[in-house]
Amino acid sequence: MRLLHTMLRVGDMDRSIEFYTEVLGMTLLRRKDYPEGKFTLAFVGYGDEANNSVIELTHNWGVESYELGTGYGHIALEVEDVYKACEDIRARGGKITREAGPMMHGSSILAFVEDPDGYKIELLSPSRKD
Repeated sequence: MRLLHTMLRVGDMDRSIEFYTEVLGMTLLRRKDYPEGKFTLAFVGYGDEANNSVIELTHNWGVESYELGTGYGHIALEVEDVYKACEDIRARGGKITREAGPMMHGSSILAFVEDPDGYKIELLSPSRKD
């Protein structure tokens, strides 16, 4: 078994694809409209789906926003340099919600960014993961 993807419901597919590709540097792997079901799926990631876990973006036509609820936590991305990643993301228009720095009660360097729909994405250094 292996993890295939994580699905997020998004309010504006083009805005979300732009964020994940232009701000976080992922690649749009595929996108398909399902007119009979009135939804669109897009898959983004850092590599092909055969060898990597990816994110599935789901847009239900006519729905512009969702309540995130209290069950969702975050998606974590490993980055070489968390401080530099924050600079780059901010320069590309991304919203940093927790600046890069040591984890409270731990030693990992981390930061958080928020996507256009409010989903949290953790940036983690590769050296340690507390």
